[in-house]
Amino acid sequence: MSPPPATLTRVSTDPIRVLDLFAGAGGLTAGFHAASERFKTVRAVEMDLAAAASYEATFGEGIVYPGSIQDWLATETVPEVDVIVGGPPCQGFSTLGKQDEEDDRNSLWQYYAETIVRAKPKYFVVENVAAFAKSKQFRDFQEATSPGGILEDYAFEYEIFNAADFGAFQARKRTVIIGYRRDLGFPGFPAATHVGRHRTVGEAFSEILIETDGIDLPHTDETSFAGKIFAGPFTSKELHLGRRYGELSRARFAAIPAGGNRFDLPDELLADCWKKHKSGSGDVMGRLRVDRPSVTIRTEFFKPEKGRYLHPSADRAITHYEAAVLQGFPDDHKFVGSKTAIARQIGNAVPIPLGQAVAAVLADQL
Repeated sequence: MSPPPATLTRVSTDPIRVLDLFAGAGGLTAGFHAASERFKTVRAVEMDLAAAASYEATFGEGIVYPGSIQDWLATETVPEVDVIVGGPPCQGFSTLGKQDEEDDRNSLWQYYAETIVRAKPKYFVVENVAAFAKSKQFRDFQEATSPGGILEDYAFEYEIFNAADFGAFQARKRTVIIGYRRDLGFPGFPAATHVGRHRTVGEAFSEILIETDGIDLPHTDETSFAGKIFAGPFTSKELHLGRRYGELSRARFAAIPAGGNRFDLPDELLADCWKKHKSGSGDVMGRLRVDRPSVTIRTEFFKPEKGRYLHPSADRAITHYEAAVLQGFPDDHKFVGSKTAIARQIGNAVPIPLGQAVAAVLADQL
């Protein structure tokens, strides 16, 4: 008997239309593009002009709206899309610094919700700090999906993920919400791929020279964007740049052993505030450990006094390029602005491997 004819399964090549809110320099978009060439970002919204310029330099002209989501909603027609992604600013309920439930930034979820109503996506993704899952804003978001709420046609599930479990070079915990139209059902969460075998700083830096390429940004053409002039664009690989350190800082760095921190400094190199406080964070003035993922890369990673941001062996803080690598940015991702502005863009981004893992789940469903 002849075998039955094989059944052909059609693999869709249709584009998946994406709207990126609070887009930054494009970390989530980079993750989605890495997951599938089908994802096509039709509009992005970002009010930090340098970050918006970086997004445009990387992903193409005319995609990003350089302004607040409030102004965008008031002035443009929201396109209908398949997926909305975005991470509203988290400073108001971050565990770092003063938490303020009344911070204006905490109400931005409402504009995200309004965008969902107008764009009619099949799915949406929200990422934020782990503390977001315990905030009033999270509960309000849940309430909006109840019967009679503005998002009653949608539901969502959430998990708190460690980016290192998905192949990122850093340990970074984030709340990830995956929302779905109720008639479609929940698409599921991505399965962790690197639990028990986290990628390390040593792997990330294995092909990066210890010596930096200088201190100042290289001389390139300037970028005119939204009526302002910015330095750049620079590829992330062009940002292997150090800082000018004083003699005391250099002496401190040299005295800190592999994996060490400020507690390893002799008394003569201690700051007065450290002499009085023998407890506290062990990450301050700490060296990244070569055999582990990095700590969370924040916006001031170039300041060793802000955390465990010293190079594993060199007597300096990590460079912008090294930070971008730890975040998962490809070498050809483009950044625009001052060194401080670019550091903010890198530190605020979603680790690309985590975004890619979420995107792969949605690509399968779509």
